Amino acid sequence: MTATKPSIIRNASLLDGRRVDVRVEGGRIAGVDMAGAADKDAPGVDVQGGLLLPGLHDHHVHVAATAAAFASVRCGPPEITDGAALARALAEAPGKGWLRGVGYHESVAGMIDRHWLDRAVSHRPLRVQHRSGRMWIFNSAGLEVLLATDPAPPDALDPASGQLFDADGWLRAALGGGPPDLADMGGRWARWGVTGLTDMNPQNGAAEAVYMAAQHAAGALPQGVLLAGLPALATVSMGPGLTLGPVKVHLHEAHLPDHDALIATIRAAHGQGRGTAVHCVTETELVFTLAAFAEAGTIAGDRIEHASVAPDVLVAQIAALDLPVVAQPNFVAERGDAYLADIPAEEWPHLYRLDAFREAGVVLVGGTDTPFGSGDPWAAMAAAVRRRTASGRIFGAEEALTPEDALTLFLADPVDLGRTRQIVSGAPADLCLLEQNWTALRADLSAARVRATWIGGILVHDRIYQVPV
Repeated sequence: MTATKPSIIRNASLLDGRRVDVRVEGGRIAGVDMAGAADKDAPGVDVQGGLLLPGLHDHHVHVAATAAAFASVRCGPPEITDGAALARALAEAPGKGWLRGVGYHESVAGMIDRHWLDRAVSHRPLRVQHRSGRMWIFNSAGLEVLLATDPAPPDALDPASGQLFDADGWLRAALGGGPPDLADMGGRWARWGVTGLTDMNPQNGAAEAVYMAAQHAAGALPQGVLLAGLPALATVSMGPGLTLGPVKVHLHEAHLPDHDALIATIRAAHGQGRGTAVHCVTETELVFTLAAFAEAGTIAGDRIEHASVAPDVLVAQIAALDLPVVAQPNFVAERGDAYLADIPAEEWPHLYRLDAFREAGVVLVGGTDTPFGSGDPWAAMAAAVRRRTASGRIFGAEEALTPEDALTLFLADPVDLGRTRQIVSGAPADLCLLEQNWTALRADLSAARVRATWIGGILVHDRIYQVPV
């Protein structure tokens, strides 16, 4: 199927149970007819009652970091749960140059340092990223390479421990590496039925916009990207596949900015016609942020990322300010056991809430936060419904969503989060086809059920057969 030649997806089921023929032309849906009513001589394919959805949109990802992470060694739960397993995974990793590990959490072996890493790998440079994304730990060989490249490292680097905090820009420059090719990840997202992404790197600027547009134009990243980032992005021409997103503010409770400075940032973003997306993973960060929005005011496009800890009083404030929340339901399955072990029981009801936001009237959408979480949106939906940790413990059952509400998390319009995208005439032909109808699938939310994906009317994934053009 091409973006310009008319074609028909025949005999598809919609969420409301209707059987329809969907006509695609020029990258958009040209018509939705009762099944069998479309031109029988037009090219197309009979999908035999499979469920046709708008393509999924992951509302919180880190695109380049995800591509790099999938070429790295996993260093934390659920794959790695103790120090012996971590040492073995690092020692047995193939290759001879830099070894990159991701996803480390101190539940595995405590706060590791370069001496710990030296015992595991001493013959090649190694760097391991903490799950938070804020810290890298280097072995001695890695430090030697870094310091030989740049003899004036930032204060954020502690040579004694090998730990580097919040200095990814300096690290990229010191290593001299370019951003990764996105073809593998673009294909992976297509296999999951994902047709759009919101990149939430707070440092996104002109260079990142050029890189993403080039990858999209080359076909490596077929998904469209809403690009959040620095205020200066407003001055950058968005290239192919890109849409300007909100200003991203990444708060750290231990180093909160001046409150008036955050208010000024929000107001400046509003002056650009952009929202502000604020990272809030602690209660303190959320209180700080809501106070700033109350002073600066809110507009369409403002949003809270994570809202990881949200007591009832803060849920009510979020609702009163009309702020959407971008949640990561997958963290319950991926990190829930660590949360239950590390966080006092009286705080458990406030963690990674879902239904409480719905009940309060808060617009709630879903992101996976890949690579800091699994990038599979179907696994995130299943976690939202089941609310079970990796070990099988129930985690806030009262926050569980219905399968319908879980699916809706990834069907929201990326620009207008309160609008759920539909299969209607005039909509972009960004489509996800599943094997069966919704009645059969709602109890099994799995990426394995994705049969085909179209972006702009172009087939980018077909698991069973090639659709004739």
